[in-house]
Amino acid sequence: MTSDIHRLLNRGEFPIAQPEILELIDLLVDVMFCMKDTDSRYRAVNHAFVRRAGCRSKRDVIGRRAPDLFSEPLARRYEEQDRRVFATGRPLRDELELIQREDASLGWYVTTKLPVAAREDPEQVGGLVSISRDLRTSSSDEDSVRALRNVVELVRERLAETIRVIDIATAAELSPSQLERRMRNAFGLSAMQYVLRARVERAAELLSNTELPLAEVAVLAGFYDQADFTKRFARLTNETPAQFRVHQRRISG
Repeated sequence: MTSDIHRLLNRGEFPIAQPEILELIDLLVDVMFCMKDTDSRYRAVNHAFVRRAGCRSKRDVIGRRAPDLFSEPLARRYEEQDRRVFATGRPLRDELELIQREDASLGWYVTTKLPVAAREDPEQVGGLVSISRDLRTSSSDEDSVRALRNVVELVRERLAETIRVIDIATAAELSPSQLERRMRNAFGLSAMQYVLRARVERAAELLSNTELPLAEVAVLAGFYDQADFTKRFARLTNETPAQFRVHQRRISG
């Protein structure tokens, strides 16, 4: 379900105001969801977020900001992330961060924040949505966190290059089997599925924001060639790269 939410948001189609959508999001027990306006005030949250914030109901959260709910260091980090999304209009993906659990302990989460277009002007950012998934590791489990951080950084830096499982495992200081277990626990994906997702997301960004030829997009996103790019992109998004680009242009007007 989380991947579906990401897909809809990236295409500007997420009907955030619909009660049934928010009701479904409330079923995500280990995933914190929130929507913020450009003042970083919470406008929608799920029950998991309410619990993690130490509140009793959504009414205790809506209209407030992170400094009202979390410790100063955590709140400062969250709002710095918000400002980056608002300033650039670009998603923030797979950020590893500490969040207070409902028992007051600190745990590691993977957070993704996506900009939402303003209704009155689709070219402007009108808010953001955030999803943070509990990795079920303690704040003292630095080895696990360092390994995951190294994986994220490697994939970001070498996305246009050939990336092998052994390369990722070496960066994470893990055996390939240990790597696969931690990747599935953290992201619900194998190491190579994570790489493929990152490449598709990079390609989608280039298709939406540039006029680069499809062959060049394929190279920059790390696909073998344009044919490989088209096949993999279409399988995961149900649109060819060309169809996706036309759709994005239609949405942006």
